[in-house]
Amino acid sequence: MTLSHQMTAIAASLLIATAVFAGDSDHFKGEPAKTLEQAVANFSEYNNKLEHVLTGDLTPEAMNEVHQLTYTLENALQKLDDEIDKLEETLEKVHKASERADTNTVRSAGEQYLTTSRNIVK
Repeated sequence: MTLSHQMTAIAASLLIATAVFAGDSDHFKGEPAKTLEQAVANFSEYNNKLEHVLTGDLTPEAMNEVHQLTYTLENALQKLDDEIDKLEETLEKVHKASERADTNTVRSAGEQYLTTSRNIVK
């Protein structure tokens, strides 16, 4: 490793260390995922960004980028998890209503289920 590579690695390590020890007020928060649509969009976009970083060398700079990307991915996954929990509840309403031949609930809850699920899978 040449001296310039060593100095670059040291500088990058210091940048990462500074970011880690700066405290929560300066720490990267990631993009928010306030809606299901936003969570799906961020999940797709940031997975692509992570994939791109992983195709290269995992330098200290790349590791810092991965670190930052994961915050947005974690936010998206949390929102997706919350929404899927609600989706499961809605589908269970459809299921139970179908057992009772409750056509009104099957139709309304079924439409609600499909509307939400189509935001996840097109």
